[in-house]
Amino acid sequence: MKKFTVYQIDAFTKEKFKGNPAGVIINATGLDDTQMLAIARELNNSETAFIFPSDNKDNDGVIRYFTPTVEVPICGHATIAAMYAKAISENLNSCVLRMKTKVGVLPFTIYKKDDDYKIEMTQGSISFEPPFSKEIQHQIIAALGLKSADIDEKCPIQIASTGHSKVMIGIKNNKTLNSLKPNNSKLSELSKIIGCNGYYVFTFDSTDKDCLIDGRMFAPAIGINEDPVTGNANGPLGAYLIHHELVTYNGKEFTFKIKQGEKIGRTGYMNVHVTCVHNQPKQVQITGNAVVIFKTTITI
Repeated sequence: MKKFTVYQIDAFTKEKFKGNPAGVIINATGLDDTQMLAIARELNNSETAFIFPSDNKDNDGVIRYFTPTVEVPICGHATIAAMYAKAISENLNSCVLRMKTKVGVLPFTIYKKDDDYKIEMTQGSISFEPPFSKEIQHQIIAALGLKSADIDEKCPIQIASTGHSKVMIGIKNNKTLNSLKPNNSKLSELSKIIGCNGYYVFTFDSTDKDCLIDGRMFAPAIGINEDPVTGNANGPLGAYLIHHELVTYNGKEFTFKIKQGEKIGRTGYMNVHVTCVHNQPKQVQITGNAVVIFKTTITI
């Protein structure tokens, strides 16, 4: 029998019960896949992160991520939560930790200020798949409860990824965004066809003057009907905006703020930073706050 330390943390917010909740087990050594999945199911967050010690000189530790139903390669908000939990449990100073994930070893930066922390996550390799055929586009639009007239014609409907792929769907206005009622079974069926489980619907028509983007993300195929604030959607979105020349910037870097989760009462914010070379995105970083809801121990 061993005791494991469990944190429940809200990421991308400093207000409790807002942003995106994640579970974190900071001393996961000894847990097997079945046990991690059981813990993730019991905590019932969209993702739970499990932190293990370093397994090689090229990393400072290992993180694995589980939804209540399946392991996923990487997760933005659970990374913010995991690094925040590690920082407060070890009273870390500002530092960079190189953590091994299923998409490679990534640098995560911990910024300490006034006895609190902000976390910056460098995401994985950027990739885009070709825009979907008209037939698949129409199926996605219909499954989301949208009409063709709602779509922002400047925004191709396609998969973008920085480690965990999402479908990008740009629409014209915030009112439509917050009135969406997706058909979850249809989206799940489509996920099997297109090989992607997340659908990120976004608009430039933000109701917050400090934000460029308002968004909503749906992933029913992996048990997440709606995710409150999604690092693995907004990171790829940053690369997508540069790739399709949808924003103006200085040619080297672009930073913007997003708002997500408003419709489901879990509003959160993150900053997205895209580094560019020859007018193409080369690296994506997301930054967010976090707040502890509770800390406990379990014995297994």
